Amino acid sequence: MHLCALLVILLLFQTASWGTEYGAFPDIEKNDAATLEEASRVLDEELKLAARSQAYLLIDLVTRMIEVKARGVALHRIPVAEWSASSIEQMTKTFRLNARPPILRRKLDPSSVAEQEPIAPTDMPTQYVLTFTPALSVEIAPVAQEGLSRWAWWHGVRWWRQLGRWTSSFVGGQPTQIEPALRLSLSVEQAQSLAWSLVDEMALVIRRPAAK
Repeated sequence: MHLCALLVILLLFQTASWGTEYGAFPDIEKNDAATLEEASRVLDEELKLAARSQAYLLIDLVTRMIEVKARGVALHRIPVAEWSASSIEQMTKTFRLNARPPILRRKLDPSSVAEQEPIAPTDMPTQYVLTFTPALSVEIAPVAQEGLSRWAWWHGVRWWRQLGRWTSSFVGGQPTQIEPALRLSLSVEQAQSLAWSLVDEMALVIRRPAAK
């Protein structure tokens, strides 16, 4: 058996030291070498991050779940309604968030003597793009059922950007280097919750589905 597959199986059954929350991947197909290899890669990256106190993100495209984790324990889970990706084969690194999304600042009334309410998750945006180093973009978009106009506008912007890349490539005569990009559809509340949970330079690991 491949060494990485053996490592994953061992980690799957030796979760006591990590706590039940770490629990590896209960959905894993133990007879699928590609699935085991991907799980081994993710666990290896997580082990490095879990050795530090800083929180990090795991985007699990297999279970459609975003997890905010620290020390290998899931602190917060955010379900993903839909996802799509380009250049997914390049999503094998640990990425670092360049900057968290901006807060939607409220208009303050200088004449008001009432105490202003503190900033809350509802002040966070519902659609935004996260950029990472190495190069990766993660687009957070609303699900269509929660606002068709917002969904159409957001995807129209994305298609327009892609058209611009194709046009530049055609005019310049140079092939466009396609950077990895991930598009996640979340509910409004979950999109705001994710934005609220982020910090600058937060680490990200992505678990990809096995290639068919």
